[in-house]
Amino acid sequence: MNDNSIAIDENDRRILRLLQRDATLSLEAIAGEVGLSTNACWRRVRRMQDRGVIAKRVALVDPETVGLGMTVFVAVRTNEHSEDWLERFANAAGELPEVVEFHRLAGEVDYMLKLLVRDVADYDRVYKKLIDAVPIADVTASFAMETLKSETAVPL
Repeated sequence: MNDNSIAIDENDRRILRLLQRDATLSLEAIAGEVGLSTNACWRRVRRMQDRGVIAKRVALVDPETVGLGMTVFVAVRTNEHSEDWLERFANAAGELPEVVEFHRLAGEVDYMLKLLVRDVADYDRVYKKLIDAVPIADVTASFAMETLKSETAVPL
């Protein structure tokens, strides 16, 4: 376990698997599936929420049905590695709702962003906002042709 890990047992894992599949399940349904009393199940869920194991409960929206059918992976390389630059870049990317993931990497690429946009013109609009925010050495965009697997569940 790393320093950020929280000890969870098999019942916790079973609860988490169920919630990741359907967060609208009632405590009674979860408890029945796991083989616990409703109160015991509620205490476990509450403990995992309090400890940050359960970060939040959300509705997952299908991007295509709301007009965001293009997924773009944007690789960014920079010659600037100061805290100030990173803060400005992170703030700029964080303000763009199209940026749904943002990672700092080790290796040849410094940052990887995942965007959901309507089309190439929409991507270009977002791209211009990014390059206006801070100096960037290189930006490479890869447009997803097809999503073969997309999971939100953490493998437990």
